[in-house]
Amino acid sequence: MGAPRSLRSTQRIISLPITRLRNSSATLDNLSRKALVFYQFQIHLSKSRKENSSPSRWQPKGGWIHWAQSKASSTWAGFGQAPEGTWKRKLFRMGERLVDRLDYEELALKGVDPALGPTIFHLDPRGKGEPLARPIAIAGKNLPQIRLLYPPSIQDSESSLGQLRQLIHAREPKHKKGFWIWMVIAPFTAPFMLIPIIPNIPFFFCVWRSWSHYRAYRASQYLSALIRHGHVTSTPSLELDAIYKEYGSKSLTVSSAKSTTSPQDPRSPHVSTQSTTDHVEMLLTREAVPAIVSTFSLEESSASDMYRAIEQAHVRIESQR
Repeated sequence: MGAPRSLRSTQRIISLPITRLRNSSATLDNLSRKALVFYQFQIHLSKSRKENSSPSRWQPKGGWIHWAQSKASSTWAGFGQAPEGTWKRKLFRMGERLVDRLDYEELALKGVDPALGPTIFHLDPRGKGEPLARPIAIAGKNLPQIRLLYPPSIQDSESSLGQLRQLIHAREPKHKKGFWIWMVIAPFTAPFMLIPIIPNIPFFFCVWRSWSHYRAYRASQYLSALIRHGHVTSTPSLELDAIYKEYGSKSLTVSSAKSTTSPQDPRSPHVSTQSTTDHVEMLLTREAVPAIVSTFSLEESSASDMYRAIEQAHVRIESQR
């Protein structure tokens, strides 16, 4: 039986382990590289904070960020409904294929309200991945208590929170760098504005990538503050655990080669190749996705995010990424 629809407004993080390395002799690097986890973030501004905010008479309902997102989403959806063969329809299909190639971790962070975290004017210029004093002071007074749900038969309280902390630590500098790179590239697409037939697609692409990285960076900063202040609580979910047990898992065997020098003489030019076999367990299957969406009353778009994460996990394991 599905959860009530009101759960869509619940502040929570759902930890969905995708893969697990079964080798007992595996190194820590292999474990972290092949133990992939998808996080369903549901973190947003509370109604009280939205109601207490007093926007100006010229500001649209929900703020300018919400208005821009809604406008861009409706425009993009219109491209998808365009007749076959038109440039709008072709652009829509190309864009959807491009989205599938983006890291699922970046797309997952869209579950954190972009109104949270540091603003564009307070990005850390030191590049150390630490929030500035002003955003922390503001966020620290209103940090909510967030539950991190995890399947207890696969994870425990410490590992679930540790993997989330590791994800944020890895993604934060990556998205900050991506934001500035695409911002710098965008002005160089100005010459395409001279083409009057179609919009300046390269410019909008640069803006979109910059915004996507910026939003993920804000989310990473805010999540980091939540964890640092002890506002993320690991909570076992029996419902989630039952889904994992019901739909089981699949085992994958991956062979990798490792080059080593001769143990007798490390300076020897002769290099030997040792083949190792890793047994990777696919914990999250496509068959389990509908049950997760229904049980936790998630948005329909969440299913696409999970399918994308599963497919990318297959690619990463096969390519030894």
